[in-house]
Amino acid sequence: MPETVERPADPVALARALIRCPSVTPADAGALDVAETALRDLGFSCHRLVFEAEGTAPVDNLWARWGTGRPLFCFAGHTDVVPPGDVEAWTRDPFGAELADGVLHGRGASDMKGAIAAMIAAAGRFLDAQGDRFGGSIGLLITGDEEGPSVNGTRPVLEWLAERGELPDACLVGEPTNPRALGDEVKIGRRGSLTARLTVTGVQGHTAYPHLSDNPVNRLVAMLAALLAEPLDAGTEHFDPSTLEVTTIDVGNPATNVIPARATAGLNIRFNDRHTGADLERWMKQRLDAVGGAYALEVRISGEAFLTPPGPLVDTVAGAVEAVCGRRPALTTGGGTSDARFVKDYCPVVEFGLVNATIHKVDEQASTADIETLTRVYAGVLDRFFAGEPRGAAELR
Repeated sequence: MPETVERPADPVALARALIRCPSVTPADAGALDVAETALRDLGFSCHRLVFEAEGTAPVDNLWARWGTGRPLFCFAGHTDVVPPGDVEAWTRDPFGAELADGVLHGRGASDMKGAIAAMIAAAGRFLDAQGDRFGGSIGLLITGDEEGPSVNGTRPVLEWLAERGELPDACLVGEPTNPRALGDEVKIGRRGSLTARLTVTGVQGHTAYPHLSDNPVNRLVAMLAALLAEPLDAGTEHFDPSTLEVTTIDVGNPATNVIPARATAGLNIRFNDRHTGADLERWMKQRLDAVGGAYALEVRISGEAFLTPPGPLVDTVAGAVEAVCGRRPALTTGGGTSDARFVKDYCPVVEFGLVNATIHKVDEQASTADIETLTRVYAGVLDRFFAGEPRGAAELR
């Protein structure tokens, strides 16, 4: 049974209830039950959606909607969390949701159960204030698969919504976007991410007779040098320069007098909106072919670069942040990937959440004052979004 939250409109109480659910991907551990109970109490209709791609564990997701009209504004986020790691290194129970001196401690406090609680509380406050005057719709897309492979979560939920004709007109993802203080940054895009494994094959032999062998290590070094010889670009208006990093080089050769038969390297490219993943794969192969020799290149593109340009949605969110936090947030595109990379294919999307200084770390925490302030920001976003005439997704871009 889900834990009872005495004050559903209290975001800190709701965040504590969520943190007490040890929802390490792909386990739900009752987290979505907590969210669903709070949303049903506010009058939302809720759908639990379970997806299971081949070779993966099944994942629970939640789609909740208040209203049937347009426009439909969507909050999106995740209740799954990364493992706590070395539990003995924590100063408090990672799933105890302890409060101390105005700080909420626990795995997921900032990434991102605090934001989920703020979304739900903000929706409740907005609907209470609107009464019968409100004719639009509010949706919450909450997944349990963001910290994992991200194949059974946001993407299939959006496909399900598309089939029902229920796609949102705009979306705010509650990832922790602020490096130091609430109000620092609104994410208006994300870099793409390409991961590659390069395997170079040769002919094993004695180091004293290199002419009888083909050393793959030498060619691997030359290939990596070719890929690293020049910067990928100088950046764009809203993005920093793209980066290529070598993450590992593996030979597995314990002998000092043997030329190995194989050498491998791992690479990751974080790329801006000057590139696509397919373009970068072609570029890599051209550089590798120029060096020559036998090789295999395995490429996985986990997300393409995207941008929601400054405009109505960005102004709505940034304006609410400024009104509540007292300063205009920077519009940025840095950091890793998020589920916004799936949302952007369906509607305009931006990201704003809590401070990210302790995410994925021992003793993850969030200020209770920040959780309350974030709730006020989210309620302000709804006020501003629904203040004008109904708009479609195209008009919000």
